[in-house]
Amino acid sequence: MAELKVKKPYTPSMRGTILLRSSSRKNSPCKSLVKTKKSSGGRNHSGHITMRFRGAGNKVKYRLIAFKKNIFNVKAKVISIEYDPNRNAEIALLQYDNGQKEYMIAVDGLKTGDTVVNSNSSDGLSLKPGISLPLREIPIGTNVCCVELKPGCGAKMARSAGAFIKLAGKENGNAVLKLSSGETRLVSADCMATIGIVSNIQMQNTKEGKAGRRRWAGFRPHTRGECMNPVDHPLGGRTRGGHPRSPWGQCAKGLKQEKINQQINLLFQGGKGVSL
Repeated sequence: MAELKVKKPYTPSMRGTILLRSSSRKNSPCKSLVKTKKSSGGRNHSGHITMRFRGAGNKVKYRLIAFKKNIFNVKAKVISIEYDPNRNAEIALLQYDNGQKEYMIAVDGLKTGDTVVNSNSSDGLSLKPGISLPLREIPIGTNVCCVELKPGCGAKMARSAGAFIKLAGKENGNAVLKLSSGETRLVSADCMATIGIVSNIQMQNTKEGKAGRRRWAGFRPHTRGECMNPVDHPLGGRTRGGHPRSPWGQCAKGLKQEKINQQINLLFQGGKGVSL
C-alpha cells in the first residue's frame, strides 16, 4: 500500500516535498520481462525532434506490459506488486496456471496472492478488481480501466495512476464510456477492459520539491516562446503580446475541442469523408 511521505525541511530542496513511497520499490523485476531502453532525446526514427525539452535523466529498463490480452480462461496469481520507472502506476507480476508470466497495470486494491483471469464471458466469475472482460459482459455503472479503442488492439485508455472510465450504457453493439474529463466516447462492446481503478491514486497529491527530480525523469528546462528569436517562435522578438501560439503557428486558445472529439468519434465508427 502506497503512502504519502512528507519530508522534513532539513535542506531548502526538501521543504514542501511530498513523495509516494511503497514496499513495491523493493521488489526486483522479472528478468525475462525486462529489456533495455535507449533514451531518444525526444527524436523520432529520422533524428528530428518531435518532443521538445526531453533528454538525459536516469537510465531505466523497460518492463514489458501485456496491454493486449492473449491468454483467456486461465487463472493467474499475483506474485508481486512492483514499481515501474516508466509510468506513475504500479504493475503486477502475474503467473498463470500454465507457467507463463506477464505484467499488467495494477488496479487499486490488488495485492500479492490474489487471483485474476482474462475471459470472454462473465459466467461463474465474481466481478472483482483485476478481472478483464469485454465491455458487453460488464454491468453498467462499473468503473473500468485499460480499455481498448478497437477489439484486439490492446489497452489504450485509462492507464495512468488513479485513472478510470465509467461504463455509462450499451446500445446497438456499442458501449458508451464516460471519461473523467466529462467526454463521452462510443466504442465497440467487444473491446476488453479491466475492472477497477488504476493504482497509485495518491500520485496526484505528490510534490517533487526541486527541479532536479524532474531532470532525473528526463525533462529538460522549458524555454518560453517570447524569450526566443522571431525565427524560432511566433512570439519571439523584443516586443511582448500577440495571440498565444504554438511554435508552428497554431492558436493555443480558442479551438473547439468538442467538435474535434466528435470528428474523432466518427472516425472510430467508420465514418467517411471526415477530416480533422
